[in-house]
Amino acid sequence: MSALPRNISSSTDLHGVRWLRSSYSTGANNCVETALPPAGPWAGLLAVRDSKDPAGPALLFSPGSWASFTAEVHRI
Repeated sequence: MSALPRNISSSTDLHGVRWLRSSYSTGANNCVETALPPAGPWAGLLAVRDSKDPAGPALLFSPGSWASFTAEVHRI
């Protein structure tokens, strides 16, 4: 990835976001969730959090960094 992700200490600081998880996810809550913050200092970034800890920290990625990461995961 070209840049290190930023993070926030609590994903509850991202007001007004809709957290989504993969349709491949099971009900076991063992996946990540993503959201697109609509406004504020995180607008334009992709937020990622652990579904087991919805109030926990979130990582913030630029669209390009996230695309590079997911492309590499699919390649493996």
